[in-house]
Amino acid sequence: MRERDCVTMLDPFNIKYGKEVTAGLSLLSVVLDVAWVASILSSLGGTMSVVLDLSFSLCIWISSAVAIIYTLMGGLYSVAYTDIIQLILIFIGLIICVPFVLMSPYTMDISQTLMNNTLHAPWIGQLELKNIWIIIDDVLFFTLGGLGYQSFHQRTLSASSASSAKLTCFVAAFLLLVFAIPPVLIGMAAASTDWNQTTYGSPSPYERGENARVLPIAMQHLTPAFISAVGIGSVAAAMMSSADSALLSGGSVFTANIYRTILRPQASDKENEWVVRASVVVVGLVGTSLTMLNKSILVFWLFSNEVAYITVFPELFCVLFFSISNGYGAIMGVLVGLVLRLLSGDTSLGLEPIIHFPGCTLEDGVYVQYAPVKTISMLAAIASILLFSYVASILFNKDILPEKWDVFKVKAQHSPVPLTPVGGAAGDNENEALSNNIFSEQRLHN
Repeated sequence: MRERDCVTMLDPFNIKYGKEVTAGLSLLSVVLDVAWVASILSSLGGTMSVVLDLSFSLCIWISSAVAIIYTLMGGLYSVAYTDIIQLILIFIGLIICVPFVLMSPYTMDISQTLMNNTLHAPWIGQLELKNIWIIIDDVLFFTLGGLGYQSFHQRTLSASSASSAKLTCFVAAFLLLVFAIPPVLIGMAAASTDWNQTTYGSPSPYERGENARVLPIAMQHLTPAFISAVGIGSVAAAMMSSADSALLSGGSVFTANIYRTILRPQASDKENEWVVRASVVVVGLVGTSLTMLNKSILVFWLFSNEVAYITVFPELFCVLFFSISNGYGAIMGVLVGLVLRLLSGDTSLGLEPIIHFPGCTLEDGVYVQYAPVKTISMLAAIASILLFSYVASILFNKDILPEKWDVFKVKAQHSPVPLTPVGGAAGDNENEALSNNIFSEQRLHN
């Protein structure tokens, strides 16, 4: 993608499938970014309301305004440089909070509560053989699902070189494990705390259904006020770091793959720059409005991540590595993946399974799927893309169906070179112009 001067992850689709299919996938990508913004702001609003004792709605709108403004002012530069600052603040802030939480007079030694049922159930949990496929499913989901987000690819495509992009990914993978240590320790301490002796009181956050907010609750009630302020600032920085990425992602995808390609191909560079800014505002406002639906953070998070894993990742995988893929297969892949996942059910979303995979059991009146349903849906999407692409290619290339029915121009597609546009060098020059002029800020030179 970098070698072909792609600006967004949707550019390969535009080159190979055409603007119609790309527009549909672009809308899907924008919807994912909007849901991701809603998830981040819901989490941030809940955290700020716990510590600052402000209303949930007010915290969300203030956070949204800040994220939108500094994304508009700096573009990718603001996202990149503020992310560096935020990452430092996150780690330092949480590290400062950890000793105070662990040494709180209300917190027992976490080694004693590891396996013992003292104040609460043991926090270590157990691995059961029946959950092995669910664990494998989640590992693949978390490993590959992020590849379906433009916010990830905008970093690799805007890096100064391919080696720099690779290095960034490897360093981020290592830092992800390191940065997980402080919140895990705080969670262990929260599970070892006698909440009845704290200002929080009984019952515990878990029993009140506030386990999703246990991090800010622990910082507020188990640390001094000034330490709590440092901790909540680091948590806010983490969430804002993701919010600005999602905002810029949605704006750039809409402008590059919908507005410039379909709505106004003749638009000037200046006009496109203003469309990017307007799109950032719209994505932010829509995402903020969704938080008013009083839905759980988990709902938005599951929706955006599973759709990315089940639809966008298979599409990107096939368009880059399989020359046979075409627009017909792309459409069928989205439909098959989404329908199969919905028919598989989801307890967290309240969906009853219609398809019962092997191992599906009835527990407490609810059917639980122990099969890797997310990965099955993802693989089904890949198989559908390749199968229907092959069938469509045979039907049109062998003149079984008339060429006038070939909406996506399969016969004109140069299969041996999957990312070479039909127009040859013109397509490359067009993307290069887009990269250099419209989104020139997306090239950060070291």
